[in-house]
Amino acid sequence: MLVNLSSSSFKRTRWYEYGVRFLLGGLATVAAGLAGARFGVSIGGLFLALPAIFCASATLIESHERRAKEKAGLSGRRRGQQAAALDAMGASLGSIGLAAFAAAFYVAAPASIVGAFLAAILAWIVVSVAAWRLRRALRRTSRGAAQPHGEARSAQGRGILP
Repeated sequence: MLVNLSSSSFKRTRWYEYGVRFLLGGLATVAAGLAGARFGVSIGGLFLALPAIFCASATLIESHERRAKEKAGLSGRRRGQQAAALDAMGASLGSIGLAAFAAAFYVAAPASIVGAFLAAILAWIVVSVAAWRLRRALRRTSRGAAQPHGEARSAQGRGILP
């Protein structure tokens, strides 16, 4: 899977969906600020580690996929759930990378702030890519055990499996 940038999602997104993302993201940020004020910055920081718009974007991804399938005359409920689950998996892998970012910054900050940011960004990239590759390898291994080898390979050839 290659990561690419596409403007087509801007065309599919309705204007009010941006408002929902902004509102829910703002509420998540306020909740993290309140938790930080009440329980200390360490706890508040943990809540800020959750991407502020994840909750809204997961529901929007599900509704976009469902609508696209229903437009084609199919039931899109399951496909929408799978797309939202895939987005959640990506967010969790990114969170592992974010933890590596925080640890690297914490260790390197006393020596140099600029060096700490560079080390933290490098740690985030390395850990996030490694987590993604590990998940992909484990997923292939578990699928290979669940299906005969020829079925998994033919499904991949038809573009059904990533």
